[in-house]
Amino acid sequence: MTSAEDFDRWYADRAASPLADDLVRRTLGLPPDLDSTSLLGGTGLDEVVAALRLGQGRVLLDLACGRGGYGLEIARRTGCRLVGVDFSAVAVEQARRSSGGGDFRVGTLTATGLSSSSVDAVLVVDAMQFAESKPDALRECLRVLRPGGRLAITCWQPADPQDERVWRRIRELDLARQLPDAGFTDVEVTDRPAWREQEKRMWEEALATDAPDDPAMVSMQQEARSVLAGFDRKRRVLATATRPR
Repeated sequence: MTSAEDFDRWYADRAASPLADDLVRRTLGLPPDLDSTSLLGGTGLDEVVAALRLGQGRVLLDLACGRGGYGLEIARRTGCRLVGVDFSAVAVEQARRSSGGGDFRVGTLTATGLSSSSVDAVLVVDAMQFAESKPDALRECLRVLRPGGRLAITCWQPADPQDERVWRRIRELDLARQLPDAGFTDVEVTDRPAWREQEKRMWEEALATDAPDDPAMVSMQQEARSVLAGFDRKRRVLATATRPR
């Protein structure tokens, strides 16, 4: 899936599937009320919260926010104000109906619609690969951040950048090089193999679930077969960086 229309259908199916949501929360160790549409687990979320260095009254942009679950949980923990941006109108509407507040709006990874220097932190969970231009998306993150603001990205990168079996959009990710090129400092890109093993358990359990009449589960099982077939060809990473003062 790459288009907003693809994701609109996917989010509509997911909203109608408590089974899929429960499976993801349980296997990834997420809070029971967090609506996840990504693969960041509870331990990873703890690390992201620490990396963003948010506090009361600060502003977080959850970019490619989906249903808003991660940003809402971070706002609950830190007292920050939340802005969520996603290119799926269906996801944005679902996020707006959540009970946690937040300002959710339609936008893209390269065109958020936000003013320059308007947020204190940017979070991109498992979505940077969808940017047609990774440099443009990173420059957009830099633009909306205030000086000293923090960026956290969770994503996958190829184990071998020359392995053409890995999806092109993931092969294009090289954040250790691309973040400094975009103007960021304090760049750290670290492997998270424990996150990867948690994901593997989730996909394996999805495949073992009998739910032929649940479109969200059928979609998850199709993705699980694809992911597991090339599981060792990708690395799981957490990237953090700062906009210079």
